[in-house]
Amino acid sequence: MYQKIKLIIKKIVPDKALFEYEPLFRKLLYQFYRGKKFQCNICNKELRKFIELNDEDLICPYCGSISRNRRLWQILKSEFLKENIKILDFSPSRCLYRLLKKDPKITYISTDISGDFLSDESFDITNMAIEDGSFDQIICYHILEHVEDDVRAMSELFRILKDQGVCIIQTPFKEGDLYEDVSIITKQGRLQHFGQEDHVRIYSAGGLTTRLQNSGFLVEIRDYSEMNGNHFGIKRKETILICRKSLAAS
Repeated sequence: MYQKIKLIIKKIVPDKALFEYEPLFRKLLYQFYRGKKFQCNICNKELRKFIELNDEDLICPYCGSISRNRRLWQILKSEFLKENIKILDFSPSRCLYRLLKKDPKITYISTDISGDFLSDESFDITNMAIEDGSFDQIICYHILEHVEDDVRAMSELFRILKDQGVCIIQTPFKEGDLYEDVSIITKQGRLQHFGQEDHVRIYSAGGLTTRLQNSGFLVEIRDYSEMNGNHFGIKRKETILICRKSLAAS
């Protein structure tokens, strides 16, 4: 029901207005989900339940976060957010954009070239007009599987990251080897082979790690498994790559 209503609203409300008035819509929606059993760790609202999507993901009715947003926030808050850091975020979730943008202790910049996300810039990830070593941290979630020249993109991410900086990367993953075929260019073909009409490959964690290492990154593969109860509505199994730039190790 939630997704049907969302589709109807998106058809009749322009994106600009939708982005502007979304917090108001969600405040109204939240009234139907108030409770004490669960809690969103991004907006901190307590819930009787999360909204379950068709793919079994869980969305917060108040801020719109999905499970991977809440895991990412958990990681950022516990490990990486510090005063005076500069962050670049590619095509960010609106909930995290709004949260990080209002933090006066950090410099947060978002970028998107599709027009589907809240953004400050529209950088081409394969050729960014950014000086070397500009950012302490980069968030690159569900981006690289859309990029035809992903090796060039990884090189750019490494270039604009400061020494000792961290790039947090996630894509859909499969078991076995990375799979791509440049001859597959139709939407239907990409949907069939890569799982989505605008994806150009599907990575394995190992395959993506190898490409990142070849670009100079030190890569840590983190495989998460959530505890029983799942109070914060986070996926029980999730893989995230923590990629560090260390010129001393080069």
